[in-house]
Amino acid sequence: MVTNITNLGRSGLSDWLIQRVSAIILALYTVFIVAYLLFNPGLDYATWSQLFAQTWMRIFSLLAFISLAAHAWIGLWTVTTDYLKSTPVRLGAQVVIILAVFVFLVWGIQVLWGA
Repeated sequence: MVTNITNLGRSGLSDWLIQRVSAIILALYTVFIVAYLLFNPGLDYATWSQLFAQTWMRIFSLLAFISLAAHAWIGLWTVTTDYLKSTPVRLGAQVVIILAVFVFLVWGIQVLWGA
């Protein structure tokens, strides 16, 4: 059995499942946003703000943000482990990626739930 030091205890099945579930959540979020934009052609800031002021929309958006972060991390982790053969380069790239994903997730949460 091959053990990868950068795997951090995850299995291929859990990665596959997270990718599929996050893709479904992101697809549903995208369909909702596109439909909302199509059915509200005279959309102004007040209407858009009212949509995102609702708790269910904030939770849906938060779920989409978390799904995007998980989907991006697993996808980029897979790419780096497949194509970056040098361990120091791969670990450096993965650290930069995880920091960027984390910063964007925190920023998105702050924009969504901040004052």
